[in-house]
Amino acid sequence: MNERTPPSPPEPVREKPAWGAVISMTLGVFGLVTAEFLPASLLTPMAAELRITEGAAGQAVTATAMVALITSLLVTAVTRRINRRHLLLFFSILLILSNLLVAFAPSLPILIAGRILLGIALGGFWTMAAAITMRLVPEALIPRALSILFSGVSAATVLAAPVGSLLGDIMGWRGVFLIAAGLGVLTFIVQFVALPSLAPTGSARLRTLVDVLLRPGVGLGLIALTLEITGHFALFTYIRPFLETVTGAGIASISAILLGFGVANFLGTYMGGVMLERSLRLTLFTMPLMMGLLGLGLAIAGGALLPAAAMVALWGFAFGAVPVAWSTWITRTIPDEAETGGGLLVAAFQLAIATGAGIGGVIFDTGGAIGVFTAGGGILLAATLMIGLGVRTRTAVAAASA
Repeated sequence: MNERTPPSPPEPVREKPAWGAVISMTLGVFGLVTAEFLPASLLTPMAAELRITEGAAGQAVTATAMVALITSLLVTAVTRRINRRHLLLFFSILLILSNLLVAFAPSLPILIAGRILLGIALGGFWTMAAAITMRLVPEALIPRALSILFSGVSAATVLAAPVGSLLGDIMGWRGVFLIAAGLGVLTFIVQFVALPSLAPTGSARLRTLVDVLLRPGVGLGLIALTLEITGHFALFTYIRPFLETVTGAGIASISAILLGFGVANFLGTYMGGVMLERSLRLTLFTMPLMMGLLGLGLAIAGGALLPAAAMVALWGFAFGAVPVAWSTWITRTIPDEAETGGGLLVAAFQLAIATGAGIGGVIFDTGGAIGVFTAGGGILLAATLMIGLGVRTRTAVAAASA
């Protein structure tokens, strides 16, 4: 039988919800996701001022995602003795420092250094966000608390790209990152006031990650997820250069199109929940198929403004259901190791973000925006094929221990 560390003493059941603490967690989500997505709307001016290509500037997204991937796999084991309140405050400090470094970066290496700090904060925060939020309210209120937490993602998706693009045109991209640093300061203050002491619970083992990955269907599902998110971020990271060079959109039109993407994404998140009640497998299959066809459609007919705007909005709608669907898949597939599965899900997402931004940057510098959207659409269709042929939506039972 596998050797196990004795469990920690059970935490007293919370009788009253700590809504202030939940809101402080939501602010953290909003600040981190906003900072993660800002380069997508500011890539062109960042590249121009730093005298680098858009593809090189896009590696700022790659650096964040790669570090977040590593952090998500290691943070629980490495910090198992640290009070979670102190850890969350540390992640908020990293968020502030990251945005300040980017705002004052004189060169690409300093910019990358700032984004590495963001990757540590992002991977660490996301790995434990849901588990900590569940400790802040009574059991009956956990669904409401989690919905509040994830509303920070929806808000950042709606606002980060269009508002970042618009403000970047008014005050410059460095000013936008200074505002993001200010948001980090606000997050730190609210968390300092609202978060209670949260002693670490349990004792994580790195071996558990391997055990879960070896269960039937889990590895294949994570590969399909990685392909899907790779294709999406190959497109999303270079959406502004695409709209500028292929569609010929000005800054006002770009901001409006990105706002349309965000609003549609918000609606897609809720529609994804409705679809999941009917069929998890159909939802997993339909969304990458829709995004792949839209990516190829943009490559073929993205030169016209109105069709491009409509396709970008539909793409945002389709992607809105993706995180909901895959989160549901991981909890249904490995319900007995949902926390470990959540860490693997975060790692797969971040690996895919890094891969999509990295591959997209190379293709952009050699084949232009149309090349990126053609490749991204093809990757999404490959993910669709893998999901249709092999991804399971039933429980992956653990092998019996000797």
